[in-house]
Amino acid sequence: MKTFLIILWRFVKALPLVLVFPILLAIAMAALALVDLTSAFRKKSLPPNQRPNNASASVVIPNWNGRDLLAKYIPSIIEGLAGNPNNEIIVVDNGSQDGSAEFLREQFPSVRLLALDRNLGFGGGSNAGFRAAKNDIVVLLNSDMRVERDFLAPLLDAFTDETVFSVACQIFFSDPNKLREETGLTQSWWENGSLRVRHRDDRAIQVPYPCAYGGGGSCAFDRRKFLQLGGFDKLLAPFYMEDTDVGYLAWKRGWKVLYQPRSVVYHEHRGTIGKKFSTAQIDLVLKKNFALFSWKNIHEWPRLTSHFFFSYAGAVVTVLFGESPERANFAGLWRAWKQLPSALRSRARARDLAVIDDTEAFRRPMGGYFRDRFAAMRKDKEQVSVLFVSPYPICPPIHGGGVFMYQTALELTRLCELHLLILLDYAWQRDPHEELERQVASAEFLVRPEGQEKQFGSILPHAVREFASQEFEWLLHREMYLREIDVVQLEYTALSQYGGDYRRIGSVLFEHDIYFQSIARGSANPRGMIATAKAAYEYLRALRYELRILPRFDRVQVCSPENGNYLLSFLPSLRGRLDDNRAGIATSSYQFQPNGREPETMLFLGSFRHPPNQEGLNWFTRNVLPTVLEHKPKARLVIVGSEPPPSHSLPHLPENIELRGFVEDVREPLGRYAVFVCPILSGSGMRVKLLEAFAAGIPVVSTPLGAEGLAEKDGEICALAEDPAVFARKIVELFDDPDKAGKMACRAREQVVATRDMRVLTERLVESYREVLKQKRS
Repeated sequence: MKTFLIILWRFVKALPLVLVFPILLAIAMAALALVDLTSAFRKKSLPPNQRPNNASASVVIPNWNGRDLLAKYIPSIIEGLAGNPNNEIIVVDNGSQDGSAEFLREQFPSVRLLALDRNLGFGGGSNAGFRAAKNDIVVLLNSDMRVERDFLAPLLDAFTDETVFSVACQIFFSDPNKLREETGLTQSWWENGSLRVRHRDDRAIQVPYPCAYGGGGSCAFDRRKFLQLGGFDKLLAPFYMEDTDVGYLAWKRGWKVLYQPRSVVYHEHRGTIGKKFSTAQIDLVLKKNFALFSWKNIHEWPRLTSHFFFSYAGAVVTVLFGESPERANFAGLWRAWKQLPSALRSRARARDLAVIDDTEAFRRPMGGYFRDRFAAMRKDKEQVSVLFVSPYPICPPIHGGGVFMYQTALELTRLCELHLLILLDYAWQRDPHEELERQVASAEFLVRPEGQEKQFGSILPHAVREFASQEFEWLLHREMYLREIDVVQLEYTALSQYGGDYRRIGSVLFEHDIYFQSIARGSANPRGMIATAKAAYEYLRALRYELRILPRFDRVQVCSPENGNYLLSFLPSLRGRLDDNRAGIATSSYQFQPNGREPETMLFLGSFRHPPNQEGLNWFTRNVLPTVLEHKPKARLVIVGSEPPPSHSLPHLPENIELRGFVEDVREPLGRYAVFVCPILSGSGMRVKLLEAFAAGIPVVSTPLGAEGLAEKDGEICALAEDPAVFARKIVELFDDPDKAGKMACRAREQVVATRDMRVLTERLVESYREVLKQKRS
């Protein structure tokens, strides 16, 4: 009660702000819209891109009362620039009062001193240094940066063409035990109506790599391009986000911003901002500048509208519950609003400079998109480079999808350059992949963090949210860039969120099952009012999601023509882009054994992590097995599969039910028992277990849904039954007539070899990859 009263009192005190700020923000939105309207009628006249002369550089160091830092770190910079008389060092002194200017004149006469009569701040001082520099490339360094002796050459070498705007150094701290919160490898994204930024510590990147922006204190810039953008914008004075702003402007101008890990600098983090401003003042400036960044740079109105909504809502939440680094507050918004006229001028200029939109500007710093947009590619590449991405461990193949993925991966190793990217639940799951790792070009693994954040009311399906990971997305794009990937092969609907809008890289998805179809079928079986309501909600989310996401892919792979036709009934636009080239097995690895099986035995096989298997086993043991035992009291059901149900959850029939659980090689039970049962009542896709049973020669009794895509006629390649009594009768008939069972098994083997052999299917798969690349790169 006390907490509630405190929150209520806070709200009452802030009520004037809560009421006034919607009006202020509405005025800001209207003004920004007016700028956009007028800019649409202005003609853009942008100068052509020119490649800078990268034979030498000017190093610019802004300084304010940093005499001790200059004395400590300028010697390393002089040493790094030695050997080329065209290099120069410029120190811009922002009206220091500690004798910095006199110290430089006396101790470092070779350093050019640009002494200002007042403090223009980091941005203003840097801009003055850029204007004074004589070289095409300017390296901007903080006064507390120590450089490696060979730091300059890698920076200059990375200016490879006329579109490179900047190249950032790799940053280390002098204290190796300190957490590397600043690395130079920057990342940005749009989330909840605001820009988000961070530094990545990724030691796998050893070549120039795209990044969001070059840090203002450790980066080389094309001087001509920097001044064309207007330099660091005084809108963001007195400090912070100037470099983020100019990096984003560069991307929207169509230029490249790179990170060069071979250029190493060390940051002391003894800057001067903390000496003059308190932590609260610094946080307030940051909140103001995050708002101004959006007002200046975000030109897509859905994003900008979300910014105003979340800014106001965040400020209200801050009033009630206190400050948060990720939320706006009214003080920061008020400071931004007071600078609205300047923000409008900056926005008008930013719109005139932009040649791509915001969505594209956020994409291009990502490795995969950068490769797709800028790398040289051949449409008739002899060996296709494929990134095969799985949400589950592939080895050992303990579930149907695992079999499809494992056997496809083995076949792809002989047909293309295969790279793996696999999500694990536990670190130990990597060990079984060692043999497969030796056969592929590369393999990367990521252990999913335990526990996913719950999002009440989210419109994203649960299966999609469960696999949403910024770390995984980073890894995916890194691999696409470093491995020069041509085709990204994504497995399962859950990974469809990582499909990209690529222009020259193939984007392919295998729908192991159609998710919304699986949910619809599962909800048809009564499970109680609450469960039914939850299933209905998930169905609507899945339907909305899949119908929106699938058209983005160049190819969508399905398990069977039946699955394909079902999808086409919802998405006719997919016609010509659906492939049936993934649901198969390596038939030659299964020994065909139609005879010599243990009499009156039944085999249930499946991963019990998969709900349809749990449901099917429950239905079979309670509705079918009792009828079988009436006719065959000694009959025995053998249950094989990973993560089996506890024995107490099954009927207490110790003489008739054997719970074997996980086995290393499923071919042993497939070759041993008399009848294979597939009592599947829900789900979608094709049952790998049936393909394996057909190949191994074990007669099958299945529900029609379980045999979907494989068998339509009862008794042709397997017995079909939906009614429990009929299902039991079919089993007993096969027990009593081994000759009939053997002939049916022979027909099943012939069909699976002819239509579902993985080697043939994978050859067709690679041809489809080639067709996609030919179409996209022609």
